[in-house]
Amino acid sequence: MSLTLKNISKVVGGQVHVHDVNLAFENGSLNVLLGQTLAGKTSLMRLMAGLDVPTNGAIIVDGRDVTGVPVRHRNIAMVYQQFINYPTLTVFENIASPLRVAGLSKDEIEARVGEAARLLKLNQVLDRTPLQLSGGQQQRTAIARALVKRAELVLMDEPLANLDYKLREELREELPRVFSTSGAVFVYATTEPTEALLLGGNTATLCEGRATQYGRTADVYRNPKDLTTARVFSDPPLNIVGMEKRNGQLALATGKFDSVETLFSRLADGAYTLAFRAHQLRFNRPSGPSLQFSGTVAVSEITGSESFVHIEMPSARFVALASGVHRYEPGTDIETFVDPADIFIFDGSGRLSGLPSISPIVR
Repeated sequence: MSLTLKNISKVVGGQVHVHDVNLAFENGSLNVLLGQTLAGKTSLMRLMAGLDVPTNGAIIVDGRDVTGVPVRHRNIAMVYQQFINYPTLTVFENIASPLRVAGLSKDEIEARVGEAARLLKLNQVLDRTPLQLSGGQQQRTAIARALVKRAELVLMDEPLANLDYKLREELREELPRVFSTSGAVFVYATTEPTEALLLGGNTATLCEGRATQYGRTADVYRNPKDLTTARVFSDPPLNIVGMEKRNGQLALATGKFDSVETLFSRLADGAYTLAFRAHQLRFNRPSGPSLQFSGTVAVSEITGSESFVHIEMPSARFVALASGVHRYEPGTDIETFVDPADIFIFDGSGRLSGLPSISPIVR
C-alpha cells in the first residue's frame, strides 16, 4: 500500500498539535518520525491509524481517501512504548490472538505464528507467559503480534524506549531486517537521532507539529535544509555561532578565522548562523584552514570509549565529542578547531545557504 498525508492539521482545544503536514510513504518502506517530546509524533500516528480525525487535510491510502474511516476498518497494527501483552496467555497465544479474532484456520495460525517467532527469535519461549520473559522478549512478542496480522500499515511509537541499552541495540539491529521482509509500510517514532541513523530508511524531522524535512535518513542528516532540522537531527545539541558579513568583512560572535575568509567570498552581506555537530569540534589544530574557538571547560563526561567536553565561551556554549578518554578539569582553558568543510551555514531566516565554495560535508 501507499500512504499519503495531504495538508494534514489537527487542532485540539485551540492548540495546533499538527500543522500542515505533507508526507508520502511507499509500499515496503521504513519511515522514522524524529522529534523531541511534544513534536507531534504520536498525534500524527493517531491520525494515520484512524484513532483521530484531522481538523483539515486528507489521508490517502492507495489513492483512496480514508479520512475519518475508523481504526477498526483499517488494516493496521500498532506497537507502543509500553509492552502490551495478555499476562495469562502464552507467547504463542499472545501472538495468535488477532488471528483467532479474524477467524483464521488452525493451520494458518500456526504457520503465521511460527514465521513471526522465527523472525523475532521467540521459538524457544512460545509456551511461556509474558511474566516469564525478559523485557526484550516481551517487546518482541508485541512486535510479533503486530506482524502476524500482515497489516498494510505498522505504527511503532517509541517501542524500545523502556528497554535497557543492550536489548535496545539488539532490537535496533533486528528491526530493519524485519521491516524489509514484511512488505508493509512501517512508521517508527523516536526522539533519538542515533536511533534514526541506525534504522536507516527514510526520516521525517518534526518540530512543534510541523514536518520540517523528509527523505532518505542519511541525506536528511547530512544535508538539513534549515536550522530547525539540523537541531532536531543532532545529539548532543548542535553547536551554533553567529556570523556577520559587512562590506566583505567577516565577524564571528565568538572565535576567529584562520585562512578561511576566501571560502566565504560568494556569501552576500548579512547575518548568518554557523553550525556544526559535536564530533566535528576538534582538540587538535588541522593542517589546513579552520575556525578556532577559545573557551573554558565546564565539565568533562567520559563514557569509556568517548568523551563529551562542555566548553564555555563569552557568547556560546559548545559540546565536543571525541573518541577515547579526554579528561579536562573544570576551569581549564582550551582551544578547539572546526574544519570549514564541516560547517552548515544558515541565513537570517534559518535556511541553508548553498555555497559552492564551502559545501557542508558531514563526516
